[in-house]
Amino acid sequence: MQEEDKLPFTEHLDELRTRLIRCFIAIAIGAAVAYGFKEVIFDLLTRPLIEVLPKGDAIIFTGLPEAFFTYLKVSLLAGLLLASPVIIFEIWMFIAPGLYKREKWVMAPAVLLSVVFFTGGALFGYFFVFPFGFKFFLGFASESLRALPTMKEYLSFASKLLMAFGLAFELPIFITILAALGLVTPAFLRKNRKYAVVFFFIFGAILTPPDVVTQILLATPMILLYELSIFGAMAFGRRPLGATDEDEEPETEPPAQNDEDAPKKDA
Repeated sequence: MQEEDKLPFTEHLDELRTRLIRCFIAIAIGAAVAYGFKEVIFDLLTRPLIEVLPKGDAIIFTGLPEAFFTYLKVSLLAGLLLASPVIIFEIWMFIAPGLYKREKWVMAPAVLLSVVFFTGGALFGYFFVFPFGFKFFLGFASESLRALPTMKEYLSFASKLLMAFGLAFELPIFITILAALGLVTPAFLRKNRKYAVVFFFIFGAILTPPDVVTQILLATPMILLYELSIFGAMAFGRRPLGATDEDEEPETEPPAQNDEDAPKKDA
């Protein structure tokens, strides 16, 4: 009996190992391909900063191996992006057999849409927030102060911001999944809308450079995404966990019972 009980678990481990190996191979291939275009990718990534740098200034590297390792990191990030369809497919094929039909119906489009929303968030940060943020930071330069951004520092800063914006735009997917599991309801989301708005502005102030423009540029789309989350909860949500028919009866039945009881008392 013990061997039979361990067999399914070991099979799952073997399957997980196989799918992880496939993911790593896909990332390695993507990184190898991206390394051939490392300069183009890095130039594209640094364009928002280059456009606001004073004329004649450039991004520098202070250590001899810094440029080499920075290009390796850029290639790895690009390889991860190129391999994302394979990674998503392998993850889905691993978890799909353990899902019910309703859960598959919700999770399948959620997985695909999460890629779209994450990409949209990263592009929003790149095209709209980066120019304002970099211009703000460079505003501290003066005759006695000069900005000399390095390759390593810029890659770390930009990649963290792009990741943060991408994850922030996953809000509708996250809330819709919670609603589908019965953890939140549209009524709950509407009731707590004002607290969510305050949180978004605080989140924007922490994440973005300390100026009002970039804070609003992040908070505004998150407010719109929150409203979109309410529609997602209405479309895919279900009864909250622990709710029963008795919990819902008082909202509709008591008035009818009171009307019926009145003639009986008169009689």
